[in-house]
Amino acid sequence: MTEKIEQVRVFLVDDHPHGREGMRDIVMSDDSFAIVGEAASGEEAIAAIPETQPELVLMDINMPGMGGLEATQQLKLLMPTLKIVMVTVSDDITHLFEAIKRGAQGYLLKNLAPSAWMEYLRAVSLDEAPMSKELAFRLLQEFSTDKGQEAKRIAGKPQKLNKDAAIITTPLTEREKEVLERVATGASNREIAGQFGLSEHTVKNHLKNILQKLHLDNRVQLTRYAMEQGLIER
Repeated sequence: MTEKIEQVRVFLVDDHPHGREGMRDIVMSDDSFAIVGEAASGEEAIAAIPETQPELVLMDINMPGMGGLEATQQLKLLMPTLKIVMVTVSDDITHLFEAIKRGAQGYLLKNLAPSAWMEYLRAVSLDEAPMSKELAFRLLQEFSTDKGQEAKRIAGKPQKLNKDAAIITTPLTEREKEVLERVATGASNREIAGQFGLSEHTVKNHLKNILQKLHLDNRVQLTRYAMEQGLIER
């Protein structure tokens, strides 16, 4: 049974009128979503979105002037709880990964079937969209590269043992750490609920608390945090 959601306010951003028309037709096919505004550029979006107060933004990644990456970063600074889904014709994982690092919740390819779009948007609205395997792999690659460069930098300098060095701690409870570990492996809320014998609603609340405690926006950022803290094996 599909979980019911309250009507979600949606804002569309695409420099091509046909692009916005296509997104509009798909979104309006589900009365769980209502379009509250549209923009043809990143600059227009930043000016209009704080006024219209949407909950979800569909953001074209490539636009003249301010593109979707920069607009996403600025909007997340203005409205940290705003959910942004990138929309693109390209499946270039580098661009998509960069968008998610800047705060986007996920991405949609323009050539996907409308039913796939709506299934994904519902999952994002319910905080249930898991991280794709491609993004998890890209994150692992970047994390490993960063750690390797840092190790080389440190190896070239004399090291002094600091007995007073602080031990890195996490504000998460044991259960929250367990949920975070599963999220970082790409598990969905339903899968996590099944593993721990919890309801999906309880898992969703745990995830919300984790994001708030760590001041993070999405599952990719959570995965990086889990890696940095040694909460998961890389």
